[in-house]
Amino acid sequence: MYSYILLTHILAATIWTGGHLVLALTVLPRALKARDPRILLDFEAGYERVGMPALVIQIATGLWMATLLLPSHADWFSGDTLQSKLIMLKLALLAITAVTALDARLRIIPRLTAATLPAMARRVTLVTLVSVLFVIVGVAFRGGL
Repeated sequence: MYSYILLTHILAATIWTGGHLVLALTVLPRALKARDPRILLDFEAGYERVGMPALVIQIATGLWMATLLLPSHADWFSGDTLQSKLIMLKLALLAITAVTALDARLRIIPRLTAATLPAMARRVTLVTLVSVLFVIVGVAFRGGL
């Protein structure tokens, strides 16, 4: 069963991380150059249909795998093992993602203009970097850091 959960987690991670890399490396530069928030909003509208479910799947499967690795939630925060340190790091990355996404969704996107595009660009860059860190930390569960 673990291998199916892991596969589902990895597939969702490819959608989430890949989508953010496309956003950060191709869509965002185009929007900034054109000073056109519509470019960003159009991508976001389409991507959100697959990106958000992928994130939810990652959270569910990640928590499931963490519970399989360390059944006691107290052990997740002990820092006594590599697994507990990596789980804490994944949870910290999740918190950064959530806070950044909520800030963008509630404060920036409703009033997105050419003038506020740089603020959105900073949030896109942060979430993209965090998504890549999620992948790196995930690989560390198998191979260490």
